[in-house]
Amino acid sequence: MIIGSLALAAAGAFTGASLYVNYVEQPARLALSDEALIKEWEPSDHRGFIVLAGLAALAALFGFIAYRELNDLRWALGALVMLASWPYTYLAIVPLNNRILGLIGADAAHDARKVIDLWGKLEIGLTAIGVAGLLIFVWAAG
Repeated sequence: MIIGSLALAAAGAFTGASLYVNYVEQPARLALSDEALIKEWEPSDHRGFIVLAGLAALAALFGFIAYRELNDLRWALGALVMLASWPYTYLAIVPLNNRILGLIGADAAHDARKVIDLWGKLEIGLTAIGVAGLLIFVWAAG
């Protein structure tokens, strides 16, 4: 059951990191001037992407291992939900990332603010995915 606990922990870390981005980092970022906002966004986004993608992959890996060991479909379901963060990010968030990156240095910081604000709203979807996966893992562990 240790592997199930690891899946639960990774899903919890993913959800916590996503909540941090949505409710701490994004509001602080939006309080910056236009120039500082776009300057801060790029390195923060790259680091956040790596953390969230890695935690989702770990949660899914541990969930699939728990499914194999325990033969309980709930672990596989939780793993699939956590993996759903990858296509969601690729289809919903990466196009905005590319748009924002195109605005850097283009003297379009004001336009970037609008896109970064929308980006933050789409990031809430990652939190929802994390909460769903976490709840499924809690259900499986109970």
